[in-house]
Amino acid sequence: MLTPPHHLAIIMDGNRRWSRQRNIPVLRGHQQGSNTLKTIARHAHDRGIRWLSAFAFSSENWSRPRPEVDGLMGLLRGFLENDISELGDENVKLRVIGNRSRLSSHLCKLIEWAEHETSGNSGLNLSLALDFGGQQDIVSAARSLATEVANGLLDVEDINEDLLKSRMDASSLPEIDMLVRTGGEQRLSNFMLWHLSYAELHFTSTLWPDFSTDNLDEAIEEFSGRERRFGGSGEAGEDVDAAGMVTSLADRRRNV
Repeated sequence: MLTPPHHLAIIMDGNRRWSRQRNIPVLRGHQQGSNTLKTIARHAHDRGIRWLSAFAFSSENWSRPRPEVDGLMGLLRGFLENDISELGDENVKLRVIGNRSRLSSHLCKLIEWAEHETSGNSGLNLSLALDFGGQQDIVSAARSLATEVANGLLDVEDINEDLLKSRMDASSLPEIDMLVRTGGEQRLSNFMLWHLSYAELHFTSTLWPDFSTDNLDEAIEEFSGRERRFGGSGEAGEDVDAAGMVTSLADRRRNV
């Protein structure tokens, strides 16, 4: 039986190229990409994936043409206004991570409302990264800790990996087990750098609007066949705890 990733992250690349290949407006590609995400989210849940994080809009995407940015924000508003009841029916819990200061007040209220409406759901944890940058998230967390030290609320010696992560915008998310990037590019593009430390990487030339459930199954099969050691020397990522018991690092990371 295939073992799916506990936390799957996706960089949804290729919407604009998909549109250009068809000589249609770029926004049509983003719309199709939105439909693809909903299909993939359902299938991910069916395959036993508990956490799904999608890179919806990076902090660098603000430099795109204004009509495209406005169109993307409109698609997000439409998703929040029209699809939240469907998410509720499917027991999906929605989170939005990233900087909200540059979003409109109306969109921020919609995000808060959608998160509240789905907060009690216990199925798939769907996280949308919006105006998000991995480096910026780490820098913000470091500044927060530095301020606490300067104000005498924290000792430098107390700072460790867990404390730094707790100050990140994506602190509630477990570490990523597998990253899928569509569209043929093979880079992280400043996504969730901290959470990707030991992630398996799967790159495909398929453009995001064309990414299918079969493509996801292929990625899961590849993931299931990989041996994950997390930098250790034990068998299949095993480690010895303080009590001398051999435990799986993968299992420990899944306890979220």
